[in-house]
Amino acid sequence: MSAADLRTQDSGLGAALLDATLKHLRALVSFDTRNPPRSIGTGGIFDYLREQLPGFDVQVTDYGAGAVTLHAVRGKPKYLFNVHLDTVPDSPHWTRDPHVLETTADRAIGLGACDIKGAAAALAAVANACQGDLALLFSTDEEANDPRCIAGFLKEGHAYDAVIVAEPTCVEAVLAHRGIHSVQMRFSGQAGHASGEIKPTDSAVHQAIRWGGAALDHVESLSHERFGGLTGLRFNIGRVEGGIKANMIAPTADVRFGFRPLPSMDPDQLLETFRTLVEPTPVSYEELFRGMSLPAGDVPNAEARRLAARDIADELGIPVGNAVNFWTEAALFSEAGYISFVYGPGDIAQAHTADEWVALDQLQTYAQTIYEIVNRGSA
Repeated sequence: MSAADLRTQDSGLGAALLDATLKHLRALVSFDTRNPPRSIGTGGIFDYLREQLPGFDVQVTDYGAGAVTLHAVRGKPKYLFNVHLDTVPDSPHWTRDPHVLETTADRAIGLGACDIKGAAAALAAVANACQGDLALLFSTDEEANDPRCIAGFLKEGHAYDAVIVAEPTCVEAVLAHRGIHSVQMRFSGQAGHASGEIKPTDSAVHQAIRWGGAALDHVESLSHERFGGLTGLRFNIGRVEGGIKANMIAPTADVRFGFRPLPSMDPDQLLETFRTLVEPTPVSYEELFRGMSLPAGDVPNAEARRLAARDIADELGIPVGNAVNFWTEAALFSEAGYISFVYGPGDIAQAHTADEWVALDQLQTYAQTIYEIVNRGSA
C-alpha cells in the first residue's frame, strides 16, 4: 500500500471514529451528572455505557452518595483508561441548553464535553471499532470533595502496568502536576468594646489578618522551588468570616484556605507550618481535602515514576507535554503504586466554563490514538 493510500485510510478511520465519538458524546451530555448534587445512580448513563460495551466483562459498583464506577475489561489489557462522568453545575451564563450537544465546524459544545465526557465518548467509539484488549474505568465523583470511586476501586486490587487518566490536556501526556489541599481553621478571641486597648490575643479577626500576612510571606519565600517545569507554591485564602461590627472585638474568625504544592514538597510539613505561623495558633484546624501530587512519593521516587510514565507515553506514541497546575485523580493511582499519567482531549481553559466546548480535531486525535494503541495489542 502506498503512502498516499495509507494517508487516505487513516483519514477515513479518523473521520469514522469522530462520527462515532460525537454520537456517543451527544448521548452522554444528555445525562444530568452534575456534581453537586451528584444524584447519580447505577442506571441512566451506566445503562447506556453497558449497551456500548458488548463482549466486555462489566462490573458496576455503587459506593453511595452518587459515587458509582463501571469497570469494563475485554481480554488481558496492560493499561487501564480512566475517565470521570460527573460534571460541575452549569452556570447561569450558558446561552443554550447545557445538556443538548451542539456542533460547529470545529467544536462540540455541551456540559462536560471538554471535562471530560469527550474522552468517555471516544473510548466507547474505540471499543466498538476494534476487538483488541481494553480496560476502562468510568467514575462519577471527581468533581466533589468526597472522593469514593477511585479509593474503592483501589481497595479491590487490580493488576495493570499503568493507568492513563483522561482530563483536558490538549492530547498531550501530562506526567506531573501539583497536589491540592483545603483547610478550614478558626481563631478565638474575647468579645468586648473596641474603645479600649486591644491586645494581640483579644480579636480573632486581628489574629486571622496577622496569620494571612505571615502565610503570604511564607509562600513568597518558596517561590524559587521547582519540579518538572513547575515553580513555587500556589496558595489562596478563599474565605474569611468573623466579627460582628466595627465597635465590637471579634470573638471568632473562620478562615478557609487552599494550597497546591509541587511533587517535591512535603504536604504534612506545609500543613504544620501554616498551623503554627502566628501566636496564638488557631483553636481548630481541619484538612478538608487532600489530593497528593503527581507523581507521588519523595523526590527520588517521584522522579523515577515520572521517567517511567514518559517511557510508556513514548512507547504508545503519545506526545509529552508540560506539567500542569491543576489536580487530577492520576495522583490517587500514583499514590497506590501505579505508573500513571494524564492524557485527554480538550483544553483546561474551556473546562468549567459557560458554553463549554472541545475541539473536534482533538477528539479525533484522541480517538485515533487510543484505537492504534488497542488495535496493535499494546493495551
